[in-house]
Amino acid sequence: MTSGKHRINHNGHRQLNAAIYRTVIVRMRFHEPTIAYVARPTAEGKSKRDIIRCLKRYVIREVYHLVKTDPRTGEIMS
Repeated sequence: MTSGKHRINHNGHRQLNAAIYRTVIVRMRFHEPTIAYVARPTAEGKSKRDIIRCLKRYVIREVYHLVKTDPRTGEIMS
């Protein structure tokens, strides 16, 4: 029986997962846009774990975009 929420698979590259987690925790303490973002779902009653889950996905998308973008031209590589 499930709660109906989607769950992240916690398997996979543990060092990468830990690095992304640390990035999110540091951003939650020092990065002003992230601090402002965290205030909104907190006011809506979301748990810290849910907020961290959302932020981890956001960080992953940022990193993926950096990896896929050619630094010389700024174009997305295929």
